Amino acid sequence: MPILEIRSYRLLPGTRDEYHRLFVDEASPLLHAHGIDVVAFGRSMGDANGYFLMRSFADPSDRERREKAFYASLEWREGARESVVSKIEVYTDVVVEVDGATIEGLRRALAPT
Repeated sequence: MPILEIRSYRLLPGTRDEYHRLFVDEASPLLHAHGIDVVAFGRSMGDANGYFLMRSFADPSDRERREKAFYASLEWREGARESVVSKIEVYTDVVVEVDGATIEGLRRALAPT
């Protein structure tokens, strides 16, 4: 059964719009290039410094393998990494098993407009 990683960020005050731009323009395409399925992302409602990211993987070992390759890649380390990471105060991850229909439902429900 697939897994869904839900990452919640608390960004440094005043950085959320720039973080979003960096995510859309740089980080998201790089995640995609590394085969990481970005289900949904965006600004958190009711929290001016909140942001979320949902990614799906086939299983825990797939997550570990893909994340390890992504974070070790030259494109990430010498590209957007510093700009992205410098705006994050703290983040937490929740990883749960879900079926494919749930992932697709989240993708549709949370698609950027």
